[in-house]
Amino acid sequence: MPTEERTEQATPRRRQEARRRGQVARSVELTSVAVFLAVVLVLKSVSSGALQGAMDSLRFALTHPHLTEFSPALALAFTSSCFSYAARAFLPVIGVAMVVGIVINLLQVGVTFTAEPLAPNWARLNPIVGLSRLFSRRAAVESVKTLLKVLLIGWLTFSAVRADAAMLLRASEIDPLAVLMLVGQLLYKMAWRVGLAMLVLAVLDYGFQRWEYEKSLRMTKEEVKQEMKQTEGDPQVKSRIRARQQAIARRRMMQAVPKADVVVTNPTHYAVALQYDAQRMAAPTVVAKGMNLIALRIREIAQQHGVPIVHNPPLAQSLYRTVDVGQQIPPALYQAVAEVLAYVYQLRQRR
Repeated sequence: MPTEERTEQATPRRRQEARRRGQVARSVELTSVAVFLAVVLVLKSVSSGALQGAMDSLRFALTHPHLTEFSPALALAFTSSCFSYAARAFLPVIGVAMVVGIVINLLQVGVTFTAEPLAPNWARLNPIVGLSRLFSRRAAVESVKTLLKVLLIGWLTFSAVRADAAMLLRASEIDPLAVLMLVGQLLYKMAWRVGLAMLVLAVLDYGFQRWEYEKSLRMTKEEVKQEMKQTEGDPQVKSRIRARQQAIARRRMMQAVPKADVVVTNPTHYAVALQYDAQRMAAPTVVAKGMNLIALRIREIAQQHGVPIVHNPPLAQSLYRTVDVGQQIPPALYQAVAEVLAYVYQLRQRR
């Protein structure tokens, strides 16, 4: 028996359940590249200060007389000085890396907390499932992505070194500090080029992860129907409930017809029963209305209980279309309804 194709988009409930299980569209590559570029930029800004701190620390170590007169105080001073330089150099880098990593993850998946991915999943120990993952489309994409990264990083590194090869060959002829600056600039250039190239691959990877995530959430038509039954109820049951509610409302409406003051008809298609009590109502109220068979039933009940029936097609149509059962008539119909009620009151006085 062939399986039904998953052609329907995921419902909000399906997406919510996937997030609860920790199943989200996220590219680890995008987060890593963003953190890498941020660290490169921060290192560029603090490299001069860090280099100067290292030189000061080295100068302190070489010029201080602790080589002949060692004491715990001097060792503590030297250690604290080294830690101070290291903290000033690396704390901004660590802080920026943490902030960028958190922000990129929030932009990709938002705020979600779940411990379900940490639960043991014995299905992962199944060798057949492991082999299927090894030869899956995701594994192929990961292999191609890794190969592209290696080739790209190698080519960019080689091109950067080749461009400055002549200057590097003359490094022994220049000042050591200038050599450090030259190597730092070369490393910065290589890191920046590699980072931008990796950023392009990371964006493509995020697009692939998003596409694969949406595809994994697709549902069959039968799954959509079953979910609708679970969330909104069975359509047949809802239809029966609605019909029963309508029948109860219609019965209650028919019970209010004998209390009406007048029934305005079309004369055959529409029937609207009006009631007015000057002490309890600000305006006449529609207590029943209907078309065709319901209108016929309203007229029959009105005749049985002696409720006057007035044929006024324009007024009957306006009341039926603009006023619901239990509502008072709008001011625009005051004049027409007042004339009908006045006519009914005159008939009662004559009787």
